[in-house]
Amino acid sequence: MNQPPGATQTTLDDAAELFRNARRVVVLTGAGISTSSGIPDFRSEGTGLWSSDEPMEVASLGTFRTYPEKFFDWFRPLAGQIFNALPNPAHTALAMLESADRKFTIVTQNIDGLHQKAGSKHVIEMHGTLNTLSCTSCYQKFEAGDFLHSFIEHGTIPLCKNCNGTLKPNVILFGEQLPQAAWLEAQNAARQCDLMVVAGSSLEVLPVAGLPVQAVDRGAHLIVLNNTPTYINIRADIVIMDDVAETLPAIAKRAIDG
Repeated sequence: MNQPPGATQTTLDDAAELFRNARRVVVLTGAGISTSSGIPDFRSEGTGLWSSDEPMEVASLGTFRTYPEKFFDWFRPLAGQIFNALPNPAHTALAMLESADRKFTIVTQNIDGLHQKAGSKHVIEMHGTLNTLSCTSCYQKFEAGDFLHSFIEHGTIPLCKNCNGTLKPNVILFGEQLPQAAWLEAQNAARQCDLMVVAGSSLEVLPVAGLPVQAVDRGAHLIVLNNTPTYINIRADIVIMDDVAETLPAIAKRAIDG
């Protein structure tokens, strides 16, 4: 396997050693882990979703409630990218690492479901999922597949089959609370792990961005894999600023092969 340009042989070996020695691993993933699958991140200059749109105007709960057409107009291209995306080597590497370690938890800020498509089993989705929709009137939940296909292809706003109410993707919008059960599970995992890995997250969105602190404050090792700096780099054992689709497979191969 080629060595990622931003990592040295020693750095990769040290990261793999931390994985091998860990008993409880938590990997916090963000939008940067899915860019190689064709899904844009949010904050990259010129290409991020928020470089051209104001999030509170297009992706807030208030906008969805008062002007759902505006939300769906903005969301349609992104939904198509997510619907057609496939896992990349970073997702596959995490699934391989999980299969070698039963106490392995992925906490993701992503809504694309690519971790599960790659084979990961224990995934906590902090910002919800695009795989289901819920009616804003009768609260019936539906699988998203058929609705999304029509929405992506024709722009048809998804409506409830029972009451004709507008269906909302089960993703967390601005102004909406995190799912309480997922948040409590993520905090518990972070506080009990002995290795925390940040992969493809700029750690700019609270409260999820605070999870690495909860881990490190309790003595966990920390690996940061991201192509831009994060606030917690100074406390990390290992920092590799490169594409996680290259660094994670390189680390996983070393960790699994020994």
